[in-house]
Amino acid sequence: MSYRRGWIAVFLFSLAMINYMDRIALSIAAKPIAEEFHLTSVGMGYLFSSFIWSYALFLIPVGLLIDKYGVKRVGGLGIFIWSLATALTGAASSFASLLTARLVMGAGESVSNPVGAKVIREWIPSTERGTITAIFNSGSYAGPAICSVVLAALVAAFGWRMSFVIAGAIGFVWLVAWYFFYDKPEQVKWLAKEEREHIVATRTTSSAGNSSTTAYGLKKLLKTPTLWGLAIAQGCNVYTQYLFLTWLPSYLQEIRHLTIAKSGLFTAIPYAAAVVLCIVIGKLSDQYLKNGSGAASGKRRNVIALTMLIASCILLIPFADNITLLVLIFSLTLAGIASTTSLNFSLLNDMLPSSGDVGRAMAFVVVGGNIFGMLAPIVTGYVITATASYNWAFAIAGGLLVTGAIVILSMTRKPMIPAEQLASEPLMARPA
Repeated sequence: MSYRRGWIAVFLFSLAMINYMDRIALSIAAKPIAEEFHLTSVGMGYLFSSFIWSYALFLIPVGLLIDKYGVKRVGGLGIFIWSLATALTGAASSFASLLTARLVMGAGESVSNPVGAKVIREWIPSTERGTITAIFNSGSYAGPAICSVVLAALVAAFGWRMSFVIAGAIGFVWLVAWYFFYDKPEQVKWLAKEEREHIVATRTTSSAGNSSTTAYGLKKLLKTPTLWGLAIAQGCNVYTQYLFLTWLPSYLQEIRHLTIAKSGLFTAIPYAAAVVLCIVIGKLSDQYLKNGSGAASGKRRNVIALTMLIASCILLIPFADNITLLVLIFSLTLAGIASTTSLNFSLLNDMLPSSGDVGRAMAFVVVGGNIFGMLAPIVTGYVITATASYNWAFAIAGGLLVTGAIVILSMTRKPMIPAEQLASEPLMARPA
């Protein structure tokens, strides 16, 4: 059988990669921007966080639009908006215009994760879901890995403004390919008949013990503890992701006294390691479920708890006395949070009965993550100002990761079927 659905993994990987290239561009250029606009650590913390405000605000409406109108149109519009806003960041003439560009970028980027989850549900057999979701999410780490080196060199050579123009232009290239080649597996002409039939037959799990494909809607899903558990765990995880995404280059420059170019290199290495380890762990999680009772069992939560505990090694950063050990800790932390995100998204699909609910459920989980995420840059800015150190910032992140591991084990033990719906189903249709 052909494996042309592998091109979907390429699309998703590159989508996430471009998304996070645009996000980290500000962090790479933080020092010259802070100098030009006379910003303190607290001011930079708010600027780092700003795109998450609009990102979180638009997530649920965008998820509903994706469920209604499909990923091709809604996703394409979002990518157009965020790429344009990224490019225009280079033209900012004041703090207000810089802030506005970041807010618009965040609104556009709200399509990314709901699009990814919906595409995976429509295209990927359930037994491959962990691997493909890991590939999608690993793009979030490939973006900073590439961007940390390339944009750092561009900032050093041409100034910070040109780096944003180039980052935005890359998004438009992706958008052209998306419109020409993407559609549902039932509709694309480049997919072989046998592979199309295989995808359609195997893309839905029986996680809920419910054969119905009728969507429940977000209001009913909010009554299930699993959705809340996924959102809280995602928040505990994303806090560290945004701490690294926004403040890691500054930490290396200010505390470890590296140049912009060297800080870019030592930021890139852990992100690159996270790409590889995230995909490997995603593949192992699929194998773990194949050897057990499958995705429907929800046992992917056990792997998530383990990856969150691996990420909690961020607590060791203050004790690292050389750059090699520091890079190792960064790599393990980023690999842990990358794997947690991809596995969390896979578990959502595992435990969600209807594909019609994927966009909205995914949006809610990502909102939960980004409520924590928007706090990370701001809290860190205040912590640095108050203590003249990053140590407490790392301690807060580590504590949240341990908390998230406990939440994922205790709150995600049942499929996302509202209690009243479960009670109305025939006994044989209920989950074991």
